Amino acid sequence: MGRRRLGTLPAVLRCNLPTPLLYAHRGAAVELPENTLPSFARALALGAGALEMDLHMTSDGVIVVSHDPDGRRLAGVPRAIRDTPWVEVRAWDVGGERHRGQGFHIPSFEEVLRAFPDVPVNVDVKQQRPAMVQALLELVARERAAGRVLIASFHASTLAEVRRRGYRGVTALGTTDVLRLLGLPRLWLTNTPRRGDAAQLPTKLGPLALGEQWVVDKCHAVGLRVDYWTVNDPGEARRLLTLGADGVMTDDPGAIAPVFAGLVG
Repeated sequence: MGRRRLGTLPAVLRCNLPTPLLYAHRGAAVELPENTLPSFARALALGAGALEMDLHMTSDGVIVVSHDPDGRRLAGVPRAIRDTPWVEVRAWDVGGERHRGQGFHIPSFEEVLRAFPDVPVNVDVKQQRPAMVQALLELVARERAAGRVLIASFHASTLAEVRRRGYRGVTALGTTDVLRLLGLPRLWLTNTPRRGDAAQLPTKLGPLALGEQWVVDKCHAVGLRVDYWTVNDPGEARRLLTLGADGVMTDDPGAIAPVFAGLVG
C-alpha cells in the first residue's frame, strides 16, 4: 500500500481534523466496557487518534456519555437517562457481566473533555427530547473545545439546530444529506452550500456498497472528509485507507492501529 503522511489533509478539505484518523468507536470496546473513561484511555494507549462516543442528557441537565437511552443493557437499570438525575446515573455500574464491580461508570461529557484535553472527539447526539443542543454547545464553548469536537447525529433536526446556533466546529452530514450526496450530480453539489464537513458512512447501506473509490472521490470533490464505521477487520481498514478514506471508526483499535502505523513516512 502506498504511504500517506499523517496529519495532512487533501487541499480540497476545509475540516481541521487530521487525516487519516483512527477513531475509537466507544473506546476500546472489545476489551473494556464501552463509553467509559478507562475504555477511552485504553484506546488512546493502543494508538487511536480520536474518540467516538454517544451523548444523552440527565433530568438535571448533565450531558453524559452513553449509547443507550437507559441503563437496562449495561447496568441492569430500566430507567431512562433523561428521567434520572446525574447523581443516580453516575452510580450505575456499567461493567456488564465481565466487569461488574470493577468501577466502570457512565462519565459526563465534561469529564471526558477534561480527561483528554488534546484529543479530537466525535460525538453522536442521540437524545432529541428534551432538547440538548444548547446545553452541549454551551459546554463545548466553556471548555474551549470547538476546535476538536465533531458533532454528528442521525437526527436532521438536531444538526440543523447545531448549525442554526452558529457552531464553529466541525459537523457531520445527516442521513438525508448523505443520500443527497450519493444521488445528485457532483457539479450540482459543488455549487450548493454544504450542510456539514464530514460524510460518516457505513461501508454498505442496504445493497449499496459505499466503501468504494467513487464515494471517496465524490466526497473530496465537494470538500468533505469521509470516515467509515464500524471497521474491525485490518484488511478492510487497509483497503479503505488505500482508497483515500480520511478516517476509520473501530471497536478494536488494537487490531487496526498497526494499519495506520504502516502509513507513517
